[in-house]
Amino acid sequence: MSLFDWFSRPRPAPAPPAPPADGLEAGIGYVFQRPELLRQALTHRSHTGQYEGSRSASNERLEFLGDAVLDLCISHHLFLRFPEKKEGELTKLKSIIVSGPFLVQVAGEIGLGRHLRLSESEDRTGGRQRASILEDAFEALLGALYLDGGMSAAEAFVRRHILDDLDLTQASRDNRNYKSLLLELSQGRGLGNPTYHVVEEIGPDHSKYFVVDVLVGEQVLGRGSGASKKKAEQEAAREGLAALEGRRSDLAGASPHAD
Repeated sequence: MSLFDWFSRPRPAPAPPAPPADGLEAGIGYVFQRPELLRQALTHRSHTGQYEGSRSASNERLEFLGDAVLDLCISHHLFLRFPEKKEGELTKLKSIIVSGPFLVQVAGEIGLGRHLRLSESEDRTGGRQRASILEDAFEALLGALYLDGGMSAAEAFVRRHILDDLDLTQASRDNRNYKSLLLELSQGRGLGNPTYHVVEEIGPDHSKYFVVDVLVGEQVLGRGSGASKKKAEQEAAREGLAALEGRRSDLAGASPHAD
């Protein structure tokens, strides 16, 4: 590369000021001794790609760590709370608690989306409310808490924001496998297997948002959306199940949203 080429090469745009994090710290009940950890936990890869030319400072590594910390905190809690349950039952309960919908709900309760550092396009297209981004940022925040304050800080955060008000009975209902239930009901009524079709993909490759229809035969029963095809299919299946459960005969002439 010539000296002229080096000086004329494209350079990352200057980053906008980061949102103040003191409100988030007040919401989670913890003040970071190393603010740079919190800053990194709030930094989405789209931000580093636009403003810093590298993804190395994004929250992805902290997300990896936070996922493991969350797994340990929840496993420890369930082990002590349910001494009579076997390994398989504990695993099922844990999978419900650490599922995306739970983490996104908690992220919303602490106002995590308002403090994220995103690229302009990600912000403009609703990144602060996107489930996949909030879930990843929540895990990254937990990883940062662990590095800053140790396991005691991480456990206190999980206990305060997840475990104290956790209703496992309701959690089990909210995390049903709607695709399996719809398949069972559809086959039981002799209607065949549901099929799923992606009708729209929204957003850049690194952060896709999918819209999916579920059909039984030629009839569209429901539509769902999500940050992955799997999540969108589950949402479509939930809507389809509600539609199918409200019918006492076949699908002929029925509206996809019939009661």
